[in-house]
This record gives sequence, structure tokens and C-alpha cells, in this order.
Amino acid sequence: MLKPSPLALRFAGSLRDCRSGVAFLEFAFALPVVLALGLLGLETANYAMSNLRVSNIAMLTADNAARVRESIDEGDIVELMTGAKMSGSNINFAQNGRIILTDLERHSTANLQWVRWQRCDGALNHTATPAALRPMTSGGTVISNGTEIYNSDRFTASSNPSSEAKASLTQVGSGSNVISAAAGTAVMVVEVAYNYQPVIPNSFLTGRRITYVSAFNVRQRTDQTLRNINRITPKSCNTFAA
Repeated sequence: MLKPSPLALRFAGSLRDCRSGVAFLEFAFALPVVLALGLLGLETANYAMSNLRVSNIAMLTADNAARVRESIDEGDIVELMTGAKMSGSNINFAQNGRIILTDLERHSTANLQWVRWQRCDGALNHTATPAALRPMTSGGTVISNGTEIYNSDRFTASSNPSSEAKASLTQVGSGSNVISAAAGTAVMVVEVAYNYQPVIPNSFLTGRRITYVSAFNVRQRTDQTLRNINRITPKSCNTFAA
């Protein structure tokens, strides 16, 4: 029987005691787990930041709309919408979001809430919720082309304006989040919707829609009619563009 040479025995012993590749093997096994956890944390952080951004857009737009004094004009609305889209530029809000600004008032005789006017912007196809939170004609038709105040010439009074008679809301929201206007004033209600854009392709958050509603009481302004001094094109709710 042949015995291994001392050189072969020494080589086998050094090979048995060698640990130089253990770190590489451990790294190879741990890398997928570490990478998955890192990407999960990145996606979760990005989703949280997107929620914060959308929430801020809703709050600031409602607050600024309520601050417009004496009267409010279509030009004010354009500025508000432009500012909202600019503040969401880092999440591509204009291309993937929708902002809906609603003037909510109390019915002059009934204990109901009605929509005097509504303006929208953003490319996302999203309409106000609940469905009753939209201006309607006396015949019950939803006004989405921006003519609830003025005709298509953007100057003469609408021949089919938003009608108090079609008011059906008692309030917007429920529980501790009730929105309703008091007599003689108005509430600026802003609903913002945004289709979340994930960092990672095929993310578990793909397809999520973030929505927030914010409302502020109008300060000082007693005339809630939406004017159009410069006859600009209204931000009507039947158009969807960035």
C-alpha cells in the first residue's frame, strides 16, 4: 500500500486549515439578503416622501386659495395650480397626478352643502370624490367644462350655472374629518391624487394611488364668485394635461 509523501501530507493539511475564502462565501450568501433589504428600505422611504409631498400640495393649495382676499380670479387659480405642480416636480406630479380645487358653500335656505365652482389640473384621470362634490346644473348635469360661472367666451354669465337646487351634500368626510361650510362663507376643498412612481421596477408598491384631501375656511373674502378679468382659459375638469 502506497503511503502519501510528506509533501502531499503537508499540502493536504494546509488546504484543510485554509480559511481565506470563507469571507467571500459568506458575502456571496449574504449579498442577496442585504441587497433586498436595502432596496426595500429605499422604496419604502421614497413612498413615504411621496406621501408627504402629496399631502403638502393639498394643504398648501387649499390654504393659499383661502387666503385670496376680496375676490378670486381664474388667474389666481392658474397660479395656484402652477405652484402645486412645481412643488411636486421632483415626483413628476404634473404627469402622474391630479389636483381638484372646489368651492364648497352652504345652501342659502337648506342645511346642505353645494359646489359653486370647481377647477382641476394634472394629467391623471381622476375625478372628485364623493361624486356629489361636483358642480351641477339645475337639470342635474355635472359641469366639467368650466362653464359653471361663465359661458365658453369666458366673459358672459353662464346660461346654465351651478345650481344650489342640486345641492345634496350634508358634509364632506366623516368622523373627525368632516368638512362643511358655514353660512355666509366658503371652504376651499382640495383633493390631490397621485399614481406612485416606484424606484424599483416591478416594486411591491407599483400601482399605488396616493390621495389626500385638505380644506381651509376662506378668510375675509365675502364674494365667492370666480371672476375672469383677463378672459383666460379656465382649468376645467374635462381636460387632462401636464
